[in-house]
Amino acid sequence: MNKETGRANTPSQEQAPAHSVTAEGGRTDCGTNAFTVKLSVNHIKVITLLVFIALGLLYVAGLVRAQSDRGGSRAGGTPTVSGFDSRIDGNAQQMLEQGRQIFRFETFGDEAYWSDKLKLHRAIEGAKLGGVGAGVSPKAALAVGLKVDMDALPADLVEKIKRGEVNLDDPATTLALIKLNAVLGVKGTFNADGSLKAVGLSCAVCHSTVDDAFMPGIGHRLDGWPNRDLNVGQVISLAPDTSALTQLLGVDEATLKKVLASWGPGKFDAELNLDGKAFRPDGKPAATLIPPAFGMAGVNNHTWTGGWGTVTYWNAYVANLELQGQGTFFDERFNDAKKYPIAAKAGFGNKRSGTDMATAKLAALQFYQLAIPPPTPPAGSFDGAAAARGEALFRGKATCAQCHVPPLFTEPGWNTHKPSDIGIDDFQANRSPDKTYRTAPLRGLFAHMKGGFYHDGRFATLLDVVNHYNSFKKLNLTEQEKNDLVEYLKSL
Repeated sequence: MNKETGRANTPSQEQAPAHSVTAEGGRTDCGTNAFTVKLSVNHIKVITLLVFIALGLLYVAGLVRAQSDRGGSRAGGTPTVSGFDSRIDGNAQQMLEQGRQIFRFETFGDEAYWSDKLKLHRAIEGAKLGGVGAGVSPKAALAVGLKVDMDALPADLVEKIKRGEVNLDDPATTLALIKLNAVLGVKGTFNADGSLKAVGLSCAVCHSTVDDAFMPGIGHRLDGWPNRDLNVGQVISLAPDTSALTQLLGVDEATLKKVLASWGPGKFDAELNLDGKAFRPDGKPAATLIPPAFGMAGVNNHTWTGGWGTVTYWNAYVANLELQGQGTFFDERFNDAKKYPIAAKAGFGNKRSGTDMATAKLAALQFYQLAIPPPTPPAGSFDGAAAARGEALFRGKATCAQCHVPPLFTEPGWNTHKPSDIGIDDFQANRSPDKTYRTAPLRGLFAHMKGGFYHDGRFATLLDVVNHYNSFKKLNLTEQEKNDLVEYLKSL
């Protein structure tokens, strides 16, 4: 009730309107709510801003972390190496160094073959030192194409050799060189009394040579260069006991020695232990040239014929089935008794030694081999002007670049051809899994001209190769163009 009027209060009189203000100037509840809403909006804006700032900081931190993981850059563009990049770099350096040692000195436990079975170490030391026969003197070793690393020789020994104070006709000197790891690809194990206990072979015996800086056969190592002086057949023939080979091939010793003698310097038959085909239908040896092991990065098939895979396949094949090391090797194609009767009978398609001394070394070995660049032709070894003209012919009229695609100088992809594509017989191709020939890379040709060209050295000179294709492909090259093309090939 209103005390002054005596009338009942109406709802409007009992409660102030929403927009009214008290006498004291204070806001009503509604005004307070509006203020509260405004304050809440401001809080939301602040919180939202803080959230965006936080997200921005997280984003920047993520960028910094990612940059750290992949290697960032300092001011001026100098790259930094941190995080995972540093691990990559460290791994690369480690694999390079490990691979170098494996390539040069690792025998994969093949002493069990070369010494325990063939007893090659006894032939090297000779009867006077506890072995058999005359022994292998340094002169004899050099004569069969073995090479000596001059950088492994102590300075005083080098001086003695220069003064003629070292007997190069004494097998004892050979043993001393082997003990120094100076004979490329030959690794010796010695008894306490200094006698030769065992000998094994590494990749370097065939795929390294020297620059003859000291004297012929003695110089600085050249890893990856094929040793076209090495007479592999003659080295094997030195072994006192070849029964492991005669039994494998199913022949007598006289036949084996005839086959080994047919190879000559710089050649080896890497499929003889698979198919037993020692000679071609025309009566010529089935052996092929020792190929270079440099310039293989980016190249698919790494051997003369197709289907053998990349370098790591061939490393496993050679370590297990050629050097006869202790390891694991699997290729079920070798179970084909019709194509590979020797391999099928011997179980080469699934070799598993009791102790695997090869598999763990394949990755680093491959890494090192792929790091070996093709050598650069020495100055003055080719005519520059003629080579420039030859390059135009190579890419154009002569059509060489269709298969020898620069800068790999082989096809990217599956780099093989049928024998009919290149105008030669199919004997060697048919020994391979897919019956083809590989397009051989051309860089560093100067480093392996000895022995000829193509897989079996059938073309004695580069001009012979050019003449073959000129005739086969009907290129109609002039004599000047042929010579220019040869100069370009020499410049690669």
